[in-house]
Amino acid sequence: MPSTLEAVDAVARHLGFDPHRAKAVARSLTEDGALPAGAPGRSPELKPNHVIDLVLGCAVDAPLRAIAPAVGHYRAMLPGGANLDTAPAGIVRTAGDALDIWADVAIYGDSDVLRHDLIEVVANWGEIAIQTGDVVSRFVPAGTLAAHWRDSGHRRSVTINGAALVDCLHSLFGETHDR
Repeated sequence: MPSTLEAVDAVARHLGFDPHRAKAVARSLTEDGALPAGAPGRSPELKPNHVIDLVLGCAVDAPLRAIAPAVGHYRAMLPGGANLDTAPAGIVRTAGDALDIWADVAIYGDSDVLRHDLIEVVANWGEIAIQTGDVVSRFVPAGTLAAHWRDSGHRRSVTINGAALVDCLHSLFGETHDR
């Protein structure tokens, strides 16, 4: 399992986030308990969902003190804003679930199918859009219309290239690391 510093380096190198910002985001997430802190003399060991949290923390437009709540908010977004309380158990319930499944496929499955995907994190209104081919899955807060423009201004977002995220995850959880 990779350490926090290895994850910060991989996120900065493969995804193009500012290394200093990525390190500050990791520190903020660790202080808020979203990333493991490790132990005296022992580096923390991150899992794929922790790396996804780090990527989301770097992509959201939030001050450092609000990174952990913002990551939690984005992870909790629902597909199309629909209430899925009574939905079958096999349905992807949140953006966090979808991204964790995406990361698992990238690491342990056929990652080539994900290389053309785009993951868009919208900053000025909460939304995560995962584009696979011609299909876009939009995750928004409950009760929100996913297909409507929700602001009078422009749309600010960060688009994460699927190939870059696959390479980032492979560098952290590939053959050279314990699974």
